[in-house]
Amino acid sequence: MMQKTRNCRLENYKLIKYNQAWSYQRSLLAAKIKNPLLDDVLILLEHPPVYTLGTGSTVDFLKFDPQQSEFEIHRIERGGEVTYHCPNQLVGYPILDLRYYQQDLHWYLRQLEAVIIKTLASYGLDAYRVDKLTGVWLEGKKIAAIGIKVKRWVTMHGFALNVCPDLSGFKQIVPCGIADKPVGSLKEFMPNITVEQVRIEVAKAFAEVFQVELIEQQNHESSNLKTFI
Repeated sequence: MMQKTRNCRLENYKLIKYNQAWSYQRSLLAAKIKNPLLDDVLILLEHPPVYTLGTGSTVDFLKFDPQQSEFEIHRIERGGEVTYHCPNQLVGYPILDLRYYQQDLHWYLRQLEAVIIKTLASYGLDAYRVDKLTGVWLEGKKIAAIGIKVKRWVTMHGFALNVCPDLSGFKQIVPCGIADKPVGSLKEFMPNITVEQVRIEVAKAFAEVFQVELIEQQNHESSNLKTFI
């Protein structure tokens, strides 16, 4: 049974280099494995342009030669194929101990999708899942990608919601290995939307879906995670 009053620390950042955020996630995961009494954490941030490939991803979904490219590329330990991060895309990294929720990875993926669906519903938008695929769609376009890693039931990586990014970077890949479903953004439906607005709604939706109390951390100095821009 989910514990309704579990605390979750909320850390909001602006633009953070991918390597910094990746290293920070791994440090939080290691700390929680060592001390399960630590609060869960939800990190919300943006990244400079970067491509990431999951553990078993194939480079066939890259439309460029990774050995002769100026693009920043990382192969990481999450599931899923290649995806793209860039400014004005809101990225969420939950560091949760699923032993306090449900020890079920499919359940966890559906919960992350529910966070995005609930967020978009707050704007009157009817987002949805697609059978046998992970992520969230809106009017035929993939609006959010999800990829996770779980070690000893502690999660890392998470979701990426296209708020108002430049989508041109997606043209260099087959996003998530899905060739027949285009990528979209909230800006197409709400021209004046901003990441700062959406991060508030995402935090609210996350707290409701996971039934946690979010406690925003005002001082991030202890994390050693510095805003890039």
